[in-house]
Amino acid sequence: MQNQKSLITACKKGNRIAQMQIYDSYCQAMFTIACRYLKNEEDAKDAMQEGFLKAFTHIEMYKPEATFGAWLKRIIINQCLDVLKKKQLEFADVEVSELRITNEDNWHFDSSISKSEILKAIEQLNQKYKIVIKLYLIEGYDHEEISDILEIPIKTSRTHLRRGKLKLQDLLKQKYNETRY
Repeated sequence: MQNQKSLITACKKGNRIAQMQIYDSYCQAMFTIACRYLKNEEDAKDAMQEGFLKAFTHIEMYKPEATFGAWLKRIIINQCLDVLKKKQLEFADVEVSELRITNEDNWHFDSSISKSEILKAIEQLNQKYKIVIKLYLIEGYDHEEISDILEIPIKTSRTHLRRGKLKLQDLLKQKYNETRY
């Protein structure tokens, strides 16, 4: 922990060796995160590299109230979302007046469905639902943070999560019913 603080201090002074040590410590985890959003490994590597460059360029903005890993993770995710946006992905505001917000914490699935099947089903979702579900369920962001990251209203984040969850349940129901015959 103390070593990381001194590395970050050295990074703030432009020390390239410290930057490489930070990069080496976090690159695999950040690449894994980038791959969650960008299926092409080359795109994920590029986004990760760009994210690290942004982090080192703006490292003076890092505040130790959050862990450095969490700060860097957010930069990497934002970089991945920028790549997706460039590929014409739009997070449209949706009409939410007719929807009820239900318990978002109920993510229980039939125990016969494996984690990998759930992750495969998430990949089949509409892009905007998939991103919100990943940010909420996998990364652990709340709707306010998702709203900030994606630059969408909180209601839209909730709606995308709800619709994505319903679609995910439908996809998994089909899978579960197929295995029962």
